[in-house]
Amino acid sequence: MTALYFAVAFLFVAVMALALAFFVLARQIGVLFERIAPMGALMNDSGPKVGDLTPAFTLNSLTGGAVHIGRDKEKAMLVFFLSPTCPVCKKLLPILRSVKTSEKDWLDVVLASDGEEEKHQRFIQHVGLQDFPYVLSTELGLGYRVSRLPFAVLMDKQGVIRSKGLINSREQLESLFNAMEMGVGSVQSFLEQHS
Repeated sequence: MTALYFAVAFLFVAVMALALAFFVLARQIGVLFERIAPMGALMNDSGPKVGDLTPAFTLNSLTGGAVHIGRDKEKAMLVFFLSPTCPVCKKLLPILRSVKTSEKDWLDVVLASDGEEEKHQRFIQHVGLQDFPYVLSTELGLGYRVSRLPFAVLMDKQGVIRSKGLINSREQLESLFNAMEMGVGSVQSFLEQHS
């Protein structure tokens, strides 16, 4: 009988030790989560600032029609700068397709690049980007001071830049929309103001 009491007592102590270890680990995960804030799009200081009116451009799309940037529009606009040789850009294309479909009521998505038209036409055909307005313009990239890719600029209906930055993931792309909804330039600036 004493062996049975000893076994029960041992199991009780073991379960309590495991419960304590669980709570300690859960607390550590919470502390780590607080230390590692969500990382939004990496904003640069060059080019038009958030809150500025975007430069106006009227450009021909390689997929047909004209694209007007910086004018009063019916919808907000996301200009996504990419390159056919950029692997991260290619990784983000399915996400852009999803955004184009799910946010179509309030957002137009425009793809932008520069370089040889033939190379971009092959890229459009190979990857299937015929549904996107796709513009080639060195002036557009210079106007926004795009130095690294992929880069995106989100502007409202009036052409005011609401957020911008280097995009490497779905989370960073969505951070542009979150920043616009919160009325801040970037998720980072919001976190700095509220920490």
